Amino acid sequence: MASAGSEDGVPIDDYESLIGTTDVELLKKAWRHEKVAPEILRFETSLVQRSREQIQLMEETVEEFAQSGVDPLTVSLYQMDLDRAQFLLRSYLRVRLQKIEKYMFYILKTDLWNRLSEQEQKFAKRCTDDMGKHLDQSVLSKLPEGYKSILKQSTASENDDMIPEPKLGTFVICRSNGDIGTFELDDSDGVPLELLVGDLNILRYKSIKPLVESGQVDLV
Repeated sequence: MASAGSEDGVPIDDYESLIGTTDVELLKKAWRHEKVAPEILRFETSLVQRSREQIQLMEETVEEFAQSGVDPLTVSLYQMDLDRAQFLLRSYLRVRLQKIEKYMFYILKTDLWNRLSEQEQKFAKRCTDDMGKHLDQSVLSKLPEGYKSILKQSTASENDDMIPEPKLGTFVICRSNGDIGTFELDDSDGVPLELLVGDLNILRYKSIKPLVESGQVDLV
């Protein structure tokens, strides 16, 4: 990487400051959590906004270096940083959209709705509206009365048994960020588990969900 200051008249203090931040690592963590967690997590609004601003700065820096005749190896190293950040951001957003498409009706009727960004909420609403119209025109309108619901098999059903739900009982690999101490899992017959810093465990997501949300445990 080039040193701080300027190179061939191109200021790079801002870029070097960017590289020193942890936002890329935070974005990588958010992306990994979203990939592993069976349910959609809370949208990282501030992190995504900062990442977009930083990616724009990186793009401008790479373009300026290329136009100013900076050493091609230096430019390629900056381009690698840019590619990495773009990949993480796009993958993070893509994983969330895939979950919304899979669980859109469930998300719409639960508090998971509040975890979506404004743009994601618009996307989810549009998806449910389009899917509802499609199912009604192609299938539901042709069924007998009592079987026309998108959410239930029939009016006799007590629950919305036609909606896919996240499988919170899925096993995940997690790492403790600190000495949490004894923690009672809801599927361990009352036998507590001691969670120490750096420990890796394979546990059901629903058991450690509060720890993931509070940042005490990372999904790996």
